[in-house]
Amino acid sequence: MKRILVCEDEDVIRDFVVINLQRAGYTVVDVCCGEDALKVFDEQNGDFDIVLLDIMMPGIDGFTVCKKLRERTSTLGIIMLTAKTQEMDKVGGLMLGADDYITKPFSPSELVARIDAIYRRVNMSSQKQVKSIISGPFALNPKSRTLTKNGEHIDLTQVEYQIMEMFLKNPNVALERNGILLEIWGDNYFGDIKIVDVNIRRLRMKIEEEPSNPEYILTVWGYGYKWNEQKN
Repeated sequence: MKRILVCEDEDVIRDFVVINLQRAGYTVVDVCCGEDALKVFDEQNGDFDIVLLDIMMPGIDGFTVCKKLRERTSTLGIIMLTAKTQEMDKVGGLMLGADDYITKPFSPSELVARIDAIYRRVNMSSQKQVKSIISGPFALNPKSRTLTKNGEHIDLTQVEYQIMEMFLKNPNVALERNGILLEIWGDNYFGDIKIVDVNIRRLRMKIEEEPSNPEYILTVWGYGYKWNEQKN
């Protein structure tokens, strides 16, 4: 069952979102503030595939809710809703662990397409390949969808896991930013390609000893990124 928690303080927008998601086959639980979002999430034992969060809300804002939810689980899909177009709002939500953002106003088709893409990602836990992918100190387990470095677990969101999987399956190959966007977010993605760069930055903070001087995820200037495979 596709379950989504919607947190939006404006009644008209919340009703619009709920109706369209229900038509698309989702079971929707809706709340009007961040405090209620956290309460409902905990009361229902985190039994949601996706949370849709408005950024600007009275009380606990969407950024704070996103951070607290990501502390609870790395597998939950989180999408931020914002009425602003400022770059910092988008980057801020992504750096706190959100998977995507949607800028208001948005159409029903865009809303459903973006949420469907996140849902598919969250539910990709069953993989035909079960053998771990090894690269230097890293081991990626496709069955459990986990990453370790020198045997220590690294918490990844679903987006981060998919990017790592793409890198480790293509060691020392320059991957174009548009190619990463298409592979991870799909051809129906409506957002900015900078979402790739933000997720790369987030990954470097988790796996690199010096994120500002990366050893593994290298930038190919004017093109994209490359996984620098380290030989044992």
